[in-house]
Amino acid sequence: MSYLIKVEKSIATFTIDRPEMRNAVNTEVVNGLESFINQIEDDASVSFAIITGTGEQAFCSGGDLSEYHSLRTAEESFPMLSRMAGLLHRLATLTIPTVALVNGTAVGGGCELAMACDYRVVSNKARAGFIQGTLAITTGWGGATLLFEKDGKHDRVFRLLSEAKIHTANEMLEMGWATEIYEGSAEEGLSQFLEKMLAVQPSVHKAYKTIAVRKWTADFIKDRMIEEARQCSILWESEAHHEAVERFLAGNK
Repeated sequence: MSYLIKVEKSIATFTIDRPEMRNAVNTEVVNGLESFINQIEDDASVSFAIITGTGEQAFCSGGDLSEYHSLRTAEESFPMLSRMAGLLHRLATLTIPTVALVNGTAVGGGCELAMACDYRVVSNKARAGFIQGTLAITTGWGGATLLFEKDGKHDRVFRLLSEAKIHTANEMLEMGWATEIYEGSAEEGLSQFLEKMLAVQPSVHKAYKTIAVRKWTADFIKDRMIEEARQCSILWESEAHHEAVERFLAGNK
């Protein structure tokens, strides 16, 4: 199994369990994320949802290119991209607060997954970046749409996406992507972050989240995320993308 689902004391946790692949997302992880959302979205007993990865090296390194490189055309890639965009929209619009516990490196689609959450609690040792541009594509799971919507500072967001660089945790905190930096274990980091949150009635958190979701719905955020996936699929079939992926895979052998 490439993922773990745990619900304990009103906290639901989805863990990508592929440390040997730097917790890259494959089809099994996508299926697991869908099951997780299905399980918790109408469960009134759940107060917080946590997304994280196994180990200390990686939160999520994006899509598993060893699987997805077989998708060659826009027609072939769009179903995968749009499915993930749809799932990240569902994650973003859950009526409970969501926390990306960024226990290690988050790059590419890993940054998009974290962006779908309300908070990003990041290890001081982690590095992160929207590096899709280095593969001659854009974000394709709706991450750019979420970033522009949630951050609100156009030039900062545009630069973060366009430079396609990997940043330190402190740099991501300065840019506003990280909510909080922690030292020590992921468990300690999460406990520290949730301590004050758990002192407030869950109904309060859910009410505030509903206000945010209402705005996103009015702004047609789901349609925009799917259109982002379509735009990425067009770039996906380019020779520049396939050559960049082949160089990346060859370098990792």
